[in-house]
Amino acid sequence: MHDSLAMQMLGEFLGTAILVLFGDGICAVVNLKKSKGNGAGWLAITLGWGFALAFGIYCVSWLSPGHLNPAVTLGMAIVGNLPWSSVLPYFVAQVAGGFVGGILVWLTYYPHFAATEDQDVILGTFATEPAIRKYLWNFFAEMIGTFMLVFGLLAFSKSQFAPGLNPLVAGLLLGAIGLSLGGSTGAALNPARDLGPRLVHQLFPIANKGKSDWAYAWVPVVAPFVGGILAALLFLVIK
Repeated sequence: MHDSLAMQMLGEFLGTAILVLFGDGICAVVNLKKSKGNGAGWLAITLGWGFALAFGIYCVSWLSPGHLNPAVTLGMAIVGNLPWSSVLPYFVAQVAGGFVGGILVWLTYYPHFAATEDQDVILGTFATEPAIRKYLWNFFAEMIGTFMLVFGLLAFSKSQFAPGLNPLVAGLLLGAIGLSLGGSTGAALNPARDLGPRLVHQLFPIANKGKSDWAYAWVPVVAPFVGGILAALLFLVIK
């Protein structure tokens, strides 16, 4: 990891952009009409997001710790693995990366948005929506999913993996959480992953788009922070 905070911010920005490009990219493949992978299903989406996290981290691990997620950054600061002075700069870089990643997905699949009439499907390419809108339970699902993500990453720091294997294991963890716990909300687990692309959906002239569902948008922002805080506190108690 680079010593310069500016370079670390660059790493978090680029890594989160890659995460969202690949992650929302698989959502586009599955959701958008006339895509060659249209209808591939939830398994493809969860595996795609796992690969997205792993390779996002691999691409920037020489620049930053590769959190790519404000909830992870907060958890790492709580346990003392990151200076508190770096937290807000990381947050800004991660949300900006999510925003740019969302733009790249829109441009990559530009003709397919015009071919897709379902507004919910178009929003779901960028941001998460609950399968059943029950805010308390949606919040709990996002909280427990992020708890498992942050606690798992912290636990891995106590494990002995072969050099260079950690990003792949992190991707496998994200895929496992998505498969097991993501059916309720789509498993955002990451404020930058949801907020950045949701802003793209709001601000850009995406064909056939509807509303950006800001009434729900607080859930995938606030709940991951709560889950990350709880995971870090438990880790501090038992480590």
